[in-house]
Amino acid sequence: MMAQYLEIKEAHPGSLLFYRMGDFYELFFQDAVEASAALDITLTKRGHHKGADIPMCGVPVHAADGYLSRLIRKGFKVAICEQMEDPAEAKKRGAKSVVKRGVVRLVTPGTITEDELLDVRSHNFLAAITDAAGGYGLAWLDMSTGDFFAQPVQVTGEGQLGPLLAALARLSPGELLLPERLYQRQEFFEIINEWREAISPLPSSRFDSENARRRLEDVFSVRALDAFGEFSRAETAAAGALLDYVELTQKGKLPRLSAPKQVRSGAVMEIDAATRRNLELTQALTGGRKGSLLATIDRTVTGAGARLLGAWMSSPLTDSTAVINRLDMVSWATEQENLRQDLRCSLRQCPDIERGLSRLTIGRGGPRDLAGIRDALQEAARLKDLLSSMAGGALPEGLQRLAVQLGDHRELCAKLQKALLEDLPLQARDGGFIARGFAPALDEFKQLRDDSRKLIAGLQSKYVEMTGVNSLKVKHNNVLGYFIEVSPTNASRVDTGPDSEFIHRQTLASAMRFTTVELSELEQKIAGAAGKALAIELELYEELVTSVVETADTIASAARALATLDVVSALAELAVTERWSRPKVDQSLAFDIVRGRHPVVEAALAKTQDGPFVANNCVLEGQERLWLVTGPNMAGKSTFLRQNALIAVLAQMGSYVPAESAHIGAIDRLFSRVGAADDLARGRSTFMVEMVETAVILNQATERSLVILDEIGRGTATYDGLSIAWACVEHLHEANKSRALFATHYHELTSLTAKLESLSCHSMRVKEWQGEVVFLHEVTSGAADRSYGIHVARLAGLPAVAIARAEQVLETLEKDGQAGNLAHLAEDLPLFANLQRAEAEAQSSTGGKSVLELRLDAVALDDLTPREALDLLYELKGLGRS
Repeated sequence: MMAQYLEIKEAHPGSLLFYRMGDFYELFFQDAVEASAALDITLTKRGHHKGADIPMCGVPVHAADGYLSRLIRKGFKVAICEQMEDPAEAKKRGAKSVVKRGVVRLVTPGTITEDELLDVRSHNFLAAITDAAGGYGLAWLDMSTGDFFAQPVQVTGEGQLGPLLAALARLSPGELLLPERLYQRQEFFEIINEWREAISPLPSSRFDSENARRRLEDVFSVRALDAFGEFSRAETAAAGALLDYVELTQKGKLPRLSAPKQVRSGAVMEIDAATRRNLELTQALTGGRKGSLLATIDRTVTGAGARLLGAWMSSPLTDSTAVINRLDMVSWATEQENLRQDLRCSLRQCPDIERGLSRLTIGRGGPRDLAGIRDALQEAARLKDLLSSMAGGALPEGLQRLAVQLGDHRELCAKLQKALLEDLPLQARDGGFIARGFAPALDEFKQLRDDSRKLIAGLQSKYVEMTGVNSLKVKHNNVLGYFIEVSPTNASRVDTGPDSEFIHRQTLASAMRFTTVELSELEQKIAGAAGKALAIELELYEELVTSVVETADTIASAARALATLDVVSALAELAVTERWSRPKVDQSLAFDIVRGRHPVVEAALAKTQDGPFVANNCVLEGQERLWLVTGPNMAGKSTFLRQNALIAVLAQMGSYVPAESAHIGAIDRLFSRVGAADDLARGRSTFMVEMVETAVILNQATERSLVILDEIGRGTATYDGLSIAWACVEHLHEANKSRALFATHYHELTSLTAKLESLSCHSMRVKEWQGEVVFLHEVTSGAADRSYGIHVARLAGLPAVAIARAEQVLETLEKDGQAGNLAHLAEDLPLFANLQRAEAEAQSSTGGKSVLELRLDAVALDDLTPREALDLLYELKGLGRS
């Protein structure tokens, strides 16, 4: 057995080998050591190899999916080795013959299809990158749904892989195939570092474009790929490599895949990884989906709809006509309240048939997948009737196409309805899923199997009557099978003569046992009935699967239509409940937002009841296409910057937006430099990360881009930082000519308005009241006169002594007009002791009252607004700490 194991393991060196032994998958040697640590299961030993114990661990077959999921998430690949024959067959070859085994599939992060291993609301892409004829190509597919795409990637300048990194950030593939020749190139080190856990290097020969072309033509039964798009050699090579890898991991089986669709260069808004992270589009900065824009707007009711919504958000369109088509559908759904609710109610009944169909096509499905397809197609028929009732031109063109796409599957649904029981097993091998009346031969065997007790009881009554022995019993054991048993006292009453039906079987001290020809025949029928019933059920299951696979393309088309209807109705529900408005999207360079709001922050405020979100306008066009935004910390600059970027994403994905109105000229690239973080793994400081991200923006932004920059230059010396920020503003204005929001604390930059005609100053409004500062979170024209940093420090809880000292230092600096000579301040260090003494004296002069008590005495609580009350709480918190 170990010789067999080592032979199979040698053929799959990069994978953990799940070696089937009865009801367990066993792992040996180093595989066992690694798996036991990763799964936190017991490591044992069995036998010896080269004088040493063999490490061993195992997992039950029935629970294997849970363990597989944990291994895949930790970056392992697993080869599933099954028993290919019944152990009884092996014994026929000799007592020591080993059961034949073979690897039936390789489980890798990009090729899983089981629901237990997948996130139902997210795609799991397998992607490939390669180069050919001087260009790069990217292809990706989702094995669990059949989606298949390819895209040319234009790389500007040697080593500039920004567009490729942006595309990977959009897809977030579970596994990335890379030819070994690219794996060795220095310019790919950044991609390798970013996606190290997902990369699977392959021999470069697997990315041959000519072999790939022939492979694609063969799989999709066409003579040329022109019908699918004008694919470059690099795209073709990447797509062909995906097919080969899928066939390799599935051991010759290919799932149903849609014909590859080409995503043309520039068809979607390009958003790099840093911008996606900063804007928290699909994942919050803290990790996980909660708190992201996607989680905030998701009102979908199906898994397929949730995946499509994520795809729309990750890939906002740049073609305004396509965006308008989506908005037309959402607008219709917002106006049809009753129909929208009926549609959403029906969609809730739809199982995830995209993934069920994929499992059935590769022999990994079950009766529940068949029932899911039946139920979803029945709902599709209802939805088609619902949409058809809106005839007469009232239905947008996009919805008319979806109604056609839903198709007509009545014949298949009727067949599945008649064939399947209501309560179904997970696996076909468990049997018991075909309904009575569908197959008479099956019903006969089921009757025999299920009524065996009744038949045996009938024979027992017959034999009691024939013999007159009331204590006669028909029994069963594993040695004799069925037999008739009477006591020795009554044995003489059982006739075993030549003409008798009874045949003697066994004599015991306590009983005599007999049989009959009739009982033996019934035993054979009963013994074979269960096996024959299961065999017939499995045969019928394959027929049903064939019926589904034969119409797989039309079923997949209906599944896509259902998902689109889910997204459209969900976005309409969002627009109605949150009072969002339809944006105007065209090919101009406009960016005009009236009373825009941050959707995530607004939702958070609504939950905590901290008051309404303060809406703000933003106009980036003509003489104001670059805004310089100043103002204190905590005034809302970063929120204002982010909300405008998010409104652009929502508009171009085809959603209504959180604003009174919005007019957006299609944005080709979105850049964000917000927040601060280091990257120690690459040896980058916070400032270095800031400069790298800023460099990407200045090198790649165009006049059709939208740029939001927050506090450029703050990570270095004051004059260095100011110089860098100054140069960046000039470059954005003169070279990039982008629509941009530039937030800064460098008030000196406001002087650039005299030089740069399209630069305008705006600031966050604050109100000083009774010596305190109130943040109004409103954006107004003009520059801020102060930063109010010391006030924020007080709110944060710095000791009162430190705050007082900071105010004295600030007063001195402002009086001197520079920070170059601080020697006279350094000489005054005993001032802290003086301040502490002064504070103590002040407290004694107020009757022993603390600063906190004095502050409370000075407040008219009944006159406070909610916002002022919140600011007061922060202030009191700081005073209490000090």
